[in-house]
Amino acid sequence: MVLDGIAKRNFLVVGRVGMDLWPDPPGTRTKDATDLKVGMGGSSANIAAGLVKFGCKAALVTCVSDDAVGWYCEGQLDHYGIDRSHVKRIKGEERTSLAVYETRIEEHQSVIYRNNAADFRMSIEDVEAVDYSQYGALITAGTVFAAEPSRSAAFRAFELAKEAGLPIIFDVDYRPYSWPSPEVAEEVLSRAGNLSDVIVANDEEFGFMAGGIEKGLAKARSLAESSATIVVYKKGPDGAVTFAEGQELATGIFPVDAVKPTGAGDSFMAGFLASLSEGRPMKDAVLRGSACASIVVSQPGCAPAMPNGDQLDAFLKSHPGPTTC
Repeated sequence: MVLDGIAKRNFLVVGRVGMDLWPDPPGTRTKDATDLKVGMGGSSANIAAGLVKFGCKAALVTCVSDDAVGWYCEGQLDHYGIDRSHVKRIKGEERTSLAVYETRIEEHQSVIYRNNAADFRMSIEDVEAVDYSQYGALITAGTVFAAEPSRSAAFRAFELAKEAGLPIIFDVDYRPYSWPSPEVAEEVLSRAGNLSDVIVANDEEFGFMAGGIEKGLAKARSLAESSATIVVYKKGPDGAVTFAEGQELATGIFPVDAVKPTGAGDSFMAGFLASLSEGRPMKDAVLRGSACASIVVSQPGCAPAMPNGDQLDAFLKSHPGPTTC
């Protein structure tokens, strides 16, 4: 069921869209900036943009503030070809998320403005207005669970997706600044993980859910054995371990000269799912996702840096290949 849903190449993505700003030229510190570049951001919107670039369809469910920043994000969703019929404008004190990050590795600074975030206003009514039968799979990232009413709405979306036979794809994406406490985050993210068919997280995130980083790999393995069909345990520069089809697949990364640390996870998810949707073998899909991550960290911006199929193929053809595990 999971791969059949992904093969439909039509994804419902639940979560935030935001505006990204970064100093130009690359290497400039924010405190020294005189020029800024602008692009679309937000993990869910980034994943959706990456999927559309690979020829898939993607619709976003979220809220944006009814102001210039929210309107910018709507325009960017249109630019990337993401269906925004379920993106709601809200009036009030809430604001669409803003990220200011540097295109530099050394002493990198990312400043995320999510105080009173507009996307946390997503309601149960918003997700109940969606016709889930029109999609092949639901995707979300952990931040959507960090506050109410978004948390209850996201769990309701899980229920409705399951009723419609859609697999649930979950990027844990733990951001401590979004949560009221680590204890709440551990309980809620673990609950979401137990309901998911595909789970992608790094070693720290699995360790967080398990109560210690040394327990993270065992947590990933236990989820694959009990509830999830595919679990990807990412280890940063050490590659990944994927639990699927009764096997454990170890894969490496594609080394590049990185210019920033942001956007890798979103690009991995898009490339991984797009590759699975094309019927590629699991190991090939993970490696293509890893290559997408490398492409994005080697360029400024997040959504603008997401590759399409031709760009990914050109990268793979020119790169000497992944590290061995």
